[in-house]
Amino acid sequence: MWLLSRATAFVLLFLSLVSALKFDIAALQKNSNKPRCIRNYVSKDTLVVVTVTASGHKGDGQTLNIHIKDTVGNEYGKSKDVVGETRMAFTSHADAAFDVCFENTLTEGRQVGLVRAIELDVDIGADARDWSAIQAAEKLKPVEIELRRIEEVVSEIVNQMEYLRRREQKLRDTNESTNERVKYFALAVMATLVGLGGWQVFYLRAYFRSKHLI
Repeated sequence: MWLLSRATAFVLLFLSLVSALKFDIAALQKNSNKPRCIRNYVSKDTLVVVTVTASGHKGDGQTLNIHIKDTVGNEYGKSKDVVGETRMAFTSHADAAFDVCFENTLTEGRQVGLVRAIELDVDIGADARDWSAIQAAEKLKPVEIELRRIEEVVSEIVNQMEYLRRREQKLRDTNESTNERVKYFALAVMATLVGLGGWQVFYLRAYFRSKHLI
């Protein structure tokens, strides 16, 4: 129990220290432009809030577009000509990874060399909820709202561990089923080889007798 509480505290500390991802994306011609994607995993029916802060201003010779989709084909939103802060919220439809893709296109007639600075912050689950609004609506004390938040974070960790356990069980069942099939296939191959060996012995004996060699 002590180890579990220490591990939980470590996870919560780690989550609290996670900062936004910052990077630069150059503006390229449309025919040579490839999206740059940041991938995260999310469980089904989980709230996700994506916050993007982009430098520059509209009409500065580059157009930044954002596209959010997951690996199983679900579309979660698009935003065009993004500058300043943009927030996009969605609820996931499947247990899958989702990509936040950026495409910075150079305006026709502009020279290559323009760059936008991007700051990306992805909040998932309990971190995506507006706890200030919840505290005001339910008139909770700071300690109570913090305990509520920690409870939801721990619940998400438990659910994730349960998902991993189910996945591991499914993989183990698949592995055992494959091993059974391989075993029966090997037995069938051995029986076929023994049968072919016996047939060859009888055939050669009959052949040599017909030639009066034995």
